[in-house]
Amino acid sequence: MKKIVDFFINTNLLVVNWALSIFDKIYQKKIIKKLRELLDRKIDMFFDVGAHKGEFTNLILQNFSINSLELFEPNPDSFKYLKNKIDNKRININNYALGEKEERKKFKIMRETSSSTLSEINKNSKYFKRKNFILNLGLSSEIFEEIDINILDGLKITKEKKIGIIDLLKIDTEGHEYFVLKGFQENISKIKVIFFEHHYDQMIIKNYTFSDIHEYLKSKNFTQNSKFKMPFRKSFEYIYTNKNYF
Repeated sequence: MKKIVDFFINTNLLVVNWALSIFDKIYQKKIIKKLRELLDRKIDMFFDVGAHKGEFTNLILQNFSINSLELFEPNPDSFKYLKNKIDNKRININNYALGEKEERKKFKIMRETSSSTLSEINKNSKYFKRKNFILNLGLSSEIFEEIDINILDGLKITKEKKIGIIDLLKIDTEGHEYFVLKGFQENISKIKVIFFEHHYDQMIIKNYTFSDIHEYLKSKNFTQNSKFKMPFRKSFEYIYTNKNYF
């Protein structure tokens, strides 16, 4: 019985993701257009934090001339997928998360793996119940599993890897973006452009608000350049630029 249920749930998930991907392709063109304007199609160093299966990295590779890429993906299955898929000496794939400090934490791998998160989940939220109904067919089957992962901070990574300027930092960590940013500490001044997602639904318990991110980046000499509403989601994506470079 469980195999039958899993089959229908996984088939449903494939259909939902396929439908979303159509709208996402149109939406992503707007983001790439803006990033091209800012970076002139040239990127020396790109950080993809929350790389998942390389969807955004592929977009960047298709639209920019890039020298070096650092991908960060804590989900072991997604990491394995990236290692098998990518054979490029310019790309370094790291099997850990970035955060505010070095630590080990529980990581929730969602049935829809692109939504995996370090944050707590509010199962009583309307958004969770709706998502569970759409992706899990309303069944009681668990929507995520937990594993322990390592978290390092951006300051430690940039120092150990002897990385200077980061042209583009992309963060998609499902409610952990603020802590990723704070982890770069003084080296955030060496980042030119930051592109990140922020959820406004009540499913993810973030313990911070968008205002916290905005004020932090503002204090670090960044300004908001663009804001994009994601299709069929209670989420926005933002581009911030460093005034030292723009």
